[in-house]
Amino acid sequence: MPTMLAGRLHLDTQTFAVEEVAIPVPGPGEVLVEVRAAGVCLSDVHLIDGSLSSSFPVDEVVRSRAVTLGHEVAGVVHTLGPDLMGDWAPGMRVALQAGQACGQCDDCMRRSSCRMPLTRGVDYDGGWAEYAIAREDTLAPIPDHLPFDQAAIIPDAVSTPYAAIVETGAVRPAQAVGIWGAGGLGAHGIRLARLAGATPVIAIDPLPKARERALAFGADFALDPAAADFAAAVDLATGGRGLDAAFDFAGVPVVREQAAAVLGPGGVLVLAGLTPKPLTVTDSTEFCFRGNQIRGHYGSGPEHVTQLIGLASTGRLDLAPSITAHIPLAEAADAVSRLEKKIGDPIRFVLTP
Repeated sequence: MPTMLAGRLHLDTQTFAVEEVAIPVPGPGEVLVEVRAAGVCLSDVHLIDGSLSSSFPVDEVVRSRAVTLGHEVAGVVHTLGPDLMGDWAPGMRVALQAGQACGQCDDCMRRSSCRMPLTRGVDYDGGWAEYAIAREDTLAPIPDHLPFDQAAIIPDAVSTPYAAIVETGAVRPAQAVGIWGAGGLGAHGIRLARLAGATPVIAIDPLPKARERALAFGADFALDPAAADFAAAVDLATGGRGLDAAFDFAGVPVVREQAAAVLGPGGVLVLAGLTPKPLTVTDSTEFCFRGNQIRGHYGSGPEHVTQLIGLASTGRLDLAPSITAHIPLAEAADAVSRLEKKIGDPIRFVLTP
């Protein structure tokens, strides 16, 4: 049986290793994709360290297995499974959606795009491998001139902040926007808020290098959240009106309290960074008086990936600066360590089989 390299997380021992496994065979409605690029996300780090796990309950038999990580994937169609509905052919260039609808719960039955899908590389095998199985409804064609590394990071790294900004936050031109965290999600959030017409776009990050990067990515201001005059700086940047939308891409409780305090009348706080810790609004009376809102956000839909492929393909969104380095698949553990320790101030490391 032919084999391939794959980055596998063993769920019973919570250990990660790149190892040889059998090349999977596509079933009905599936294709086998030859992976050309796969992004390394902070959520992959959290899966390995055990602070993040599947949102869906699994029995002990399933938990004892291993799963191939990687939910940001691009490559070419290699082998077609039976009973395909689309006109897929070997050699077609595709990006893979970061998840797929389960097809069983009420959300899936009522809507064409479930907002709480099974996640690739978490609930089923992902793309840290030489080959990956993909259900045909999770394939997104990419044009020849869009590099595989840029296409790979669109699902999640770019689509999550995009959906948070254009849908959950409903940002409109000339609105004042604050972006907390200028890492993998926040850096793209800055560019996307600017693309949506927000002004000013204010980045907030405690790291000087991250603030420098935020300015390079298009932020009008880059502020230190620990500065004594932080609230006054936001007030000055917004002309005294406060923020129309604040986005937490850090998933840190203190960030949320700080963001809520600098919202303007009718301003919304969007929780895009995930944390199990509680949320506190320190002055709920003022929060209510201003008519503020808190909105939860999770992931993105298939349409957002398609839209972003169009934006990147036509030059409206240049993702080349987001690729920090290419790392061989065999060195995936090193990529995880470098991201965890923020070596090289990474936005996205990309694994290449």
